[in-house]
Amino acid sequence: MRESGLGCQAAPVNREQLSRLAHTDHPIKAPLDDEAVRRLLGHSLPRGDARVLDLGCGGAEWLLRALTLYPELHAEGVDISGDDLEQARRTALGLGVQDRLVLHQQEAAGFSSPHLFDLVLCVGATHAFGGLLPTLAAARKHLAPDGRVLIGEGFWAGEHSREAVEMLGDLSDLATTVDRVVAEGWTPVHGHVSTRRELDDYEWACWGSLASWALDHPAHPDTAQVLGTADTRRSEWLHVYRDTFGFVCLVLRQTSG
Repeated sequence: MRESGLGCQAAPVNREQLSRLAHTDHPIKAPLDDEAVRRLLGHSLPRGDARVLDLGCGGAEWLLRALTLYPELHAEGVDISGDDLEQARRTALGLGVQDRLVLHQQEAAGFSSPHLFDLVLCVGATHAFGGLLPTLAAARKHLAPDGRVLIGEGFWAGEHSREAVEMLGDLSDLATTVDRVVAEGWTPVHGHVSTRRELDDYEWACWGSLASWALDHPAHPDTAQVLGTADTRRSEWLHVYRDTFGFVCLVLRQTSG
């Protein structure tokens, strides 16, 4: 397994490096399989020559897939991680889509553009705006008339402990989550609730990738930290939130301005 950006520095591995390594085998940073991603893009894009914006794009995996599927599409992504964006540029070059992709290294909440977009994405990155509703308010500013928003957010799928809330945030149940979105002037036109298989596959992939890297690099100065993180996060998933956490993606159109 490659180093995935972990150097031989004395300082501890930071959160960005751990996230990049954890997603080695699951580049979509959300509990969605490839078919779900393809279907969500199909329901989200009003036409093949759309202009798409991803707020908090990470390695721009959503955009790269959309650009590959739709040869007339143009895309922009915003993220604070220079390493993730550089990886996205290399991947785009390999796919031959680099001329249709623009990437911005900055805070997503402060991004502005002279363009409006037919689709605004924010899947699994609503924390960058302070939650679901602030994310939708930010997306609205970038949205073209009759455009769509694809947003992904966690929800409580069952009884949850205080520890789970402290770990994952003050989420709502699925019905309340959708009701809050509708009350803000949005209409869901499609949705996808992650299956148990998607949720489990995502967790196994993330913490398995960390553990595998650590076991493959026993002499690396970061090995103990990486393996400890994998053990801790796997235990938190299994003992605290596996049976209560869900994830929903919503394709939204504006009901009101």
